[in-house]
Amino acid sequence: MTVIRIPEAFSDFDIFAFGTFLFAEGALGFVLNSIAALSFILVKEQRDPSNFLVFNLNIADLLLNINTLIGAYSSYLRVWPYGIEGCNLHAFQGTVGIYACISLLALVAWDKYHYWCTNQELYWATSGTMVVCVWVTAIFWAALPLPSFGWAEYGFEPMKTCCCLDNTKTEGGFVSYLLAISCVYFLIPLLIMHDSYSSIYAYFKKTHKFKFNTCIPEMVLLLSWGPYAAFCLYACVYDPLEFSPQFRMMLPVWAKTAPIWHAILYSFTNVAYKGGIWKLLTGQKIEKIKTS
Repeated sequence: MTVIRIPEAFSDFDIFAFGTFLFAEGALGFVLNSIAALSFILVKEQRDPSNFLVFNLNIADLLLNINTLIGAYSSYLRVWPYGIEGCNLHAFQGTVGIYACISLLALVAWDKYHYWCTNQELYWATSGTMVVCVWVTAIFWAALPLPSFGWAEYGFEPMKTCCCLDNTKTEGGFVSYLLAISCVYFLIPLLIMHDSYSSIYAYFKKTHKFKFNTCIPEMVLLLSWGPYAAFCLYACVYDPLEFSPQFRMMLPVWAKTAPIWHAILYSFTNVAYKGGIWKLLTGQKIEKIKTS
């Protein structure tokens, strides 16, 4: 198996800093999302169709956390030890998590809209069907850049300790693939979230009862994945190698903090979910878990 070494453009400090940041965000996100996911599995009162969406969001984020921890491990080794085949598998696994995660953010927003604005609760059949569709489509789109299909291409991030969609090879199908997933996995989910939370805000304003800040979910998506998505779109037109390897490495590393914010926002501060987490951690009974 071919061993890929870290480029000389990265100093010892760069390697240590990126590796430590990857480990910190991967480990923290893994712990938070594991606790949240276990609360759904082990706490009976936690298991309802709406919380099932959040549970799957936890699972999607855990995939990305594992992907991040592998990158941290490779950074400390100062080599990518798994060869090109391992790079493709690593990128595929992380991409499935990303696509599923962003889709589920939109579904959670859609569910909240119906709960607050139309008084419609989610049924298990609907929740289960949507979750299956999310995972199947995420696997489908993430598989397309693999060598077997060849629409775009997976490759190493600048420090060669993680793998993702290669935005330095703009020939072939990269541009068409990136534009397609930008629409499917960024623009459409963002529009669904914006429309849903805007309607919820209007309802809260009408009733003068603000249950949560409706701006935060969109801000989390834009601040975590927005810079990296914008850079990938920039690469469709201009040469991304004009920027330093350190800058190009910072963008995906920062984007991988998203699972931490998701765990805090959708699990630990979610009225419908945090009660189950509290029972899991303390053993105290839950009188009633309110849907939010």
